[in-house]
Amino acid sequence: MTRLQKNEIVESLSNEFKDSQAIVVADYRGTSHKNLEALRLAAKEVGAKVQVAKNSLVSIALKNAGHEELELEGTNIFIWSEDQINACKIADKFAIANKDTFAIKAGVIEGKASDAATVNAFAKLPGREELLGMLAATWMAPVTNFTIGLDALRRKKEEEAA
Repeated sequence: MTRLQKNEIVESLSNEFKDSQAIVVADYRGTSHKNLEALRLAAKEVGAKVQVAKNSLVSIALKNAGHEELELEGTNIFIWSEDQINACKIADKFAIANKDTFAIKAGVIEGKASDAATVNAFAKLPGREELLGMLAATWMAPVTNFTIGLDALRRKKEEEAA
């Protein structure tokens, strides 16, 4: 790999990481190409990105993006997205499905280095759509209860009149 190619990779990753709220680092040793493609497709569906790159280049990109540096060793795959929960959920689901060959090592969440337990904790949080649904249900609860009460009152009045 030439110096120019390395610079292009670092520049590309730096730009991607600047906009990212979460970057997950995982060990993928032994994972088949077919499974990695499935991971890439699942990540793409939720707006996350996946890439394998040299640890030294990723360290430079993290530093350029203003994130805390991680100690990167071994074979690593990087998953990132603008929404910290999506990147963590994708990595966690894939790690559960591929326990023998895929393991979350660490991550960078909101610019701070995090361990695997923190990444897993973020994966358990509800996503944006789930939170919006919960909020809508909470807002609609008083209206729903009011209409149920009015209907019960109407039935009671009809029974008294009959």
